Amino acid sequence: MSCLVCLLIFTSAQARTPNPIAGEQIFHAAGGCGCHTDVENKGSLLAGGRPLPTPYGVFYANNITPDPTTGIGSWSDEDFVRAMREGIGPEGQHYFPSFPYPAFSKMSAEDLLHLKDYLFSLPPIQQNNQPHELKFPFNLRLNAWFWNILFHDPEPIKSDPSRSGSWNRGRYLTEAVAHCAECHTPRNQLGVLRSDLAYAGAKEGPEGKLTPNITPDKETGIGGWSHDDLVYALQTGMVPNGDFLGDLMGMAIEHYQKLPDEDLEAIAEYVLSLSPIANQVREKKAKSTDDFDW
Repeated sequence: MSCLVCLLIFTSAQARTPNPIAGEQIFHAAGGCGCHTDVENKGSLLAGGRPLPTPYGVFYANNITPDPTTGIGSWSDEDFVRAMREGIGPEGQHYFPSFPYPAFSKMSAEDLLHLKDYLFSLPPIQQNNQPHELKFPFNLRLNAWFWNILFHDPEPIKSDPSRSGSWNRGRYLTEAVAHCAECHTPRNQLGVLRSDLAYAGAKEGPEGKLTPNITPDKETGIGGWSHDDLVYALQTGMVPNGDFLGDLMGMAIEHYQKLPDEDLEAIAEYVLSLSPIANQVREKKAKSTDDFDW
């Protein structure tokens, strides 16, 4: 079935007109794909090399610039969609789920191709990918293949007719494009997102850093935030207690603030509709019982 889907995408792509402008909006909604830029070492935009330490070892983000030899410049539309949907590269290699293809698989083919158009409009950077430094047996690619069979179901999000258009848009942006759960949900020992703690924060998130609970739980999450509070945080990076979002989220805010207001409103509507989950992942500041150390 997946081969048929890819064949249809590839066939239709022969006559399609690239749309990097639409792709730029998808790029911003995805947080600028910040994991692929090694900011700490002043790396080139999207040229890879950023280390992502995990309990399994250190993953290094790939070069996703349109360089034809070290990046993705030789990829066809079919290659790109397959990588984003199934986590499989052009040579048939299986990517580890540190690359959030389980979230991107929920995106429409049209949006995925628009994202490719934008990436291909950027300057190519020739920089070889750095091999992952993983512990045995996690370094075996066979594990990624097996993980896919057990835990990955590449299926685009379907609209819920009982909900508003804005809510459905927010769900699509939150779950698929912005892949918020990938950072704000803890994983089990096999690296699978825990559905019982969806969006409830993780003590060991990306780069081994804590990510906050963003469910509307009043004690441990953002249940005390208003709709406008959340929109303002996405626009400016400032949270209600006056602190600013940092690390990867701080980088993502630089892109979220370029999104249309209606998209940020939609994200806020969806996130605040999530089921509240009590999960204390950080200690409260001593100065106020309502303040969290963001």
